[in-house]
Amino acid sequence: MTLFLVFGTSTTYGAWDLEGGWVQRLRKYLDQKQFNDQGLYYVVYNLGISGDTSEGILERFEFETKQRLALKDEGEEVIIMICVGVNDSIYNNKTKKHQVELNKYALNVEKLIHLAKKYGTKVVFVGNKPIDESKVDPIPWLKDCSYKEVFVEQYDNKVAEICKKNKIPFIDMYHLFNKKPNYQKLLTDGVHPSTEGHKMIYEIVRDFLINEKII
Repeated sequence: MTLFLVFGTSTTYGAWDLEGGWVQRLRKYLDQKQFNDQGLYYVVYNLGISGDTSEGILERFEFETKQRLALKDEGEEVIIMICVGVNDSIYNNKTKKHQVELNKYALNVEKLIHLAKKYGTKVVFVGNKPIDESKVDPIPWLKDCSYKEVFVEQYDNKVAEICKKNKIPFIDMYHLFNKKPNYQKLLTDGVHPSTEGHKMIYEIVRDFLINEKII
């Protein structure tokens, strides 16, 4: 059996996709794969929480992981995937501070990698996509706050740097989205992917897992 534990935020949870989001699409793909070959067995846990940050994931990581591995047999693979950073980068225009400052975010990512290595046989970080600043500066649903492209990219570059240092696979979603003409059309409200956006994330993650012989 191979277990996937996917930690993240609202995009991981699947917000704004009638198909349930990119993680649900991955689960559907793996379900079909095992239906076709009963020698395979995959379990996918979506552990995305809307609005979460690196601090929130760090706080709940070990407890949630232990619950899902309680009945794991020895030798079974555990793939831990983490996508976090865009909410950390949220900028409060009054206090002039980020929701989680960059140096604290970096420390949290380092701690998450340490914990993920403790419980997982493989660890993968999924990078954040860019935003459409025209719709989320300021954020309509969060008073006095903004998502700003310069900060989203800064936080994404930081997690990529940390993953490289720790030899952790990193899926560079940010630049793959940026290569798409008018990528903003893949964002429903400026930050959450549309159905087409979730489909693109799923396909990128699926192809990475296949190329790395994880699935």
